[in-house]
Amino acid sequence: MDKLLIAIIALFIIAGGVYFFVGYKAETPENNQPPATQNITNFEECAAAGNPVTESYPRSCSTNGKTYTENIGNANELNGLITVDTPRPNAVVVSPLTITGQARGTWYFEAQFPVKLVDANGQTLAQTPAMAQSDWMTENFVPFAATLEFTAPATPTGTLILQNDNPSGNPETAKQLEIPVRFR
Repeated sequence: MDKLLIAIIALFIIAGGVYFFVGYKAETPENNQPPATQNITNFEECAAAGNPVTESYPRSCSTNGKTYTENIGNANELNGLITVDTPRPNAVVVSPLTITGQARGTWYFEAQFPVKLVDANGQTLAQTPAMAQSDWMTENFVPFAATLEFTAPATPTGTLILQNDNPSGNPETAKQLEIPVRFR
C-alpha cells in the first residue's frame, strides 16, 4: 500500500513538472518573457504593463530583472532651494497652467523669477515671471505663483522650467528646476 501511494505521488509530481515546463514554454515567446513585457524600455511602459510600482519618490517599476525609475526632473536635487506644489512631475497640463510652490528668497530678484514651458523639442510654448506671494527679502522659503497660457504642442511631453533670477548673468550662480509634464 505504501509503495502504491509513493508511486501515485511521484506520478503527480512528474506530471506537474512536465505540464509546468512544457506548458509554460509553449505559452511564452522564445525569450521566455511574458508577451506584455517584451518591449519595455521605461517606467511608463513598465507601469502600464501592470508590473508592481514602488511607493517611493521617485517611483520605480521592475520587470525582467530591470528596474525603471520615474523621471521627476531634478526636483530632488533642488528641493532645498525650490519646491513646486502644482503641477507635480509628469502631470497632464492644459492652458491656462497655474504654477504654485515656494522658493528661497535668494531664488528671486525684485520679487520674481523666470518660468517657461517648452515642448519635447525644446521649443518655448510660454514664459512669464513667477511672483512672490509675500516678502521675498529673506533666505527662508517664500510662496510663489505664476500662470502660463499656451497652445498644446504636437509633442506629448514637455518640460516646465523655473529659473533662479540671476541678474549678474554669472553661469556659476544660474540654477533651474526642470519638471517633466505631459500634454492632453
